[in-house]
Amino acid sequence: MSDRTAVIMLACALTVLIAVLIGAAAGYLARRDHATYPAALTRAALAFAATLTLAATLTTALTDASG
Repeated sequence: MSDRTAVIMLACALTVLIAVLIGAAAGYLARRDHATYPAALTRAALAFAATLTLAATLTTALTDASG
């Protein structure tokens, strides 16, 4: 495996880890706000998906900008 591939895989793993942590934090904060479990799970899933979408958008923008 080349160094470039290893860095890309590490970046992907880090992005997913950050998205999971953001989703967990959103679910926790929703429960602290007295939301039901399904509502908290929905908020956590939306935060997770939004984080991955933002990461993909930024990656695409940086790739296009770098040439």
